[in-house]
Amino acid sequence: MFAAERRQLILEMVRANGAVSLRELARVVQTSEVTVRRDVRALEAEGLLDRRHGGAVLPGGFTRESGFPQKSHLATAEKTAIADLAANLVEEGEAIVVGAGTTTQELARRLARVPGLTVVTNSLLVAQALAHANRVEVVMTGGTLRGSNYALVGSGAEQSLQGLRVSRAFLSGSGLTAERGLSTSNMLSASVDRALVQAAAEVVVLADHTKLGTDTMFQTVPTDLITRLVTDEPPAHDDRAGTELQALADQGVQIAVAGAGNEGGSSAGAAGGRQRRDVPLPGPRRQGPGGLRAAVGLGAAGEAVQGAERGAERGAARVADLRRR
Repeated sequence: MFAAERRQLILEMVRANGAVSLRELARVVQTSEVTVRRDVRALEAEGLLDRRHGGAVLPGGFTRESGFPQKSHLATAEKTAIADLAANLVEEGEAIVVGAGTTTQELARRLARVPGLTVVTNSLLVAQALAHANRVEVVMTGGTLRGSNYALVGSGAEQSLQGLRVSRAFLSGSGLTAERGLSTSNMLSASVDRALVQAAAEVVVLADHTKLGTDTMFQTVPTDLITRLVTDEPPAHDDRAGTELQALADQGVQIAVAGAGNEGGSSAGAAGGRQRRDVPLPGPRRQGPGGLRAAVGLGAAGEAVQGAERGAERGAARVADLRRR
């Protein structure tokens, strides 16, 4: 395929989807990511698209937010791997909040088999994924429907979260940096996400590598409030993603990395052969709520230690929840 043909196809994909990862572009045009990156630079120079970390978006991407149809086709393998790994953090009998997004939707599909789980969410997609899970109680916030991502936003959503306390929140966003934390392009969505964070003892961010190093308009979760990041393995040449992961680790964020490229059942979690990479943590560790260690990864030994700590937190959260009821 000639360069002009490749670039036309790349441009058509970005226009159709709003945002596309370099990995996906390389797969479709059947060339290397190095070549695709060159093509994206050339198209950016012509003002036809904007480069973003690990991918390409339509011009004006700092304030523009892609809708659900576009996001659902972006980094699908990575989101599946992240959801598999994040689901291992949830145990039966917990009460959690799950924010809106395509990655959290994938997580919700895996939570349907967790007995005794209570899920509070402002996402219609999350609620739909759990609608037929007989052993899971789903609590919807109030609010106004935002059609682009099927989420409830506004004062009604925020007020319904007041006085709520759960063990942890699972959130995604449009970008994640060590400097500002998690961010999104929409003010109403950001405001509800902040309310979700306030309701949780622990915050887990789900973000694929294309969002690492990307900063968008409205901050939702500052870095010092992020307990854990679940992400996928960045490409070997992606120095920026690796640098951002290290910077987040340096600030005490626990990082679990799922191997999106591995074969196996996408819902098998740890038993499905997903690989994890530990990110070293130089310097002092930040102590989180309840004495949580800044341990990285979800290996068996780490899970045993963290499981005991999580058990104590869940017990306290459950007692508080029963008192409110």
